[in-house]
Amino acid sequence: MLLFLMMLLTFADVVARYLINRPIRGGFELTELILLVLIFAGLPLVSRADEHVTMDFIDRLLAPRARVAWIRVMHGICAAIMFFLSWQVWIKATRIASYSDTTDVLRITIGPFVYFMALMIALTGVVHVVKIFTATPAPRGPQVTS
Repeated sequence: MLLFLMMLLTFADVVARYLINRPIRGGFELTELILLVLIFAGLPLVSRADEHVTMDFIDRLLAPRARVAWIRVMHGICAAIMFFLSWQVWIKATRIASYSDTTDVLRITIGPFVYFMALMIALTGVVHVVKIFTATPAPRGPQVTS
């Protein structure tokens, strides 16, 4: 839905800019904020579905039980990194909120968006913590289904 909204906004902005020489006021700011929400709302979903880009050159060398342990360790490291990032972004959000910082054209308050980022990063960390306890190894080799 957010991607569709961003597409409509961009389309309307381009049409207005070139046909009537009047771009949508603040269109760029709205696109930035929608993109921010889209990316950070999708982060926990991508982690939950294990759809991040991965390099599995080590996994292939390990036995199934060792692969499960390796996957659990990696989820633990990812969770730790996400919680650290969430903490740092929360600190930044607090600073931005204390300044009452807004966008230039539409004067939209930025603080709530940065708090949203911190919460979504923390939720991604929670997803990785859950995956520590539910990790299963990826099957070896190409899978053939009939």
